[in-house]
Amino acid sequence: MTIKIKVYSDFVCPYCFLAETPLLEATKDKDVDIEWMPYELRPFPQKTLRPEDDYLQRAWQESVQPLSKKMGVEMILPDVSPQPHTYYAHEGLLFAKKHQKEQVYAHLVFKSFYHEGKDIGQVAVLREIAEGAGLDGEAFQQALESREFSKERAEYLRQANEELDITAVPTIFIGDRVLKGLHPQANIERALRGAIRDTKYEFCEGDECE
Repeated sequence: MTIKIKVYSDFVCPYCFLAETPLLEATKDKDVDIEWMPYELRPFPQKTLRPEDDYLQRAWQESVQPLSKKMGVEMILPDVSPQPHTYYAHEGLLFAKKHQKEQVYAHLVFKSFYHEGKDIGQVAVLREIAEGAGLDGEAFQQALESREFSKERAEYLRQANEELDITAVPTIFIGDRVLKGLHPQANIERALRGAIRDTKYEFCEGDECE
């Protein structure tokens, strides 16, 4: 039985990038269908965070950096200031989803931001990422510039906020279970086993972006 997994994340949330590693390890060689879902922590025109601000510096030094070292995940705090809005990146995700490339696209967006410090709010940067994921760069750029997936992205965000009551990411739905925040591989494996047994349970602990 294929277990449906939906991952709500934002590309400027470091915990979402960290959550990718235990999720993929826990689901390796498992009969799962992982769907990456768009979520914007600070939708335009809200102001985004600045890496030089005390809040982000403190969160990075006290939480993100220790976790990344513990998990063996290389990360930098990008110096893009202010941090980019992510509507283009998420519309690109929907384009990638349409062409069955969403997982590799999502990974490369995270990597471009947290390994290379690139401005993932720029269409040209996202096109380069899309091409690296095996997508048609010209078609991808046209889709973003025409805002082909704008309404679909907005609807996903509405559903997340109003119907699913998602207020922080990462939030992972594994069958009927909900994992809120960053969880270790063991927790995800336990949720998978529970989903197979079809017994409802909700996990509500772990680090998360608010």
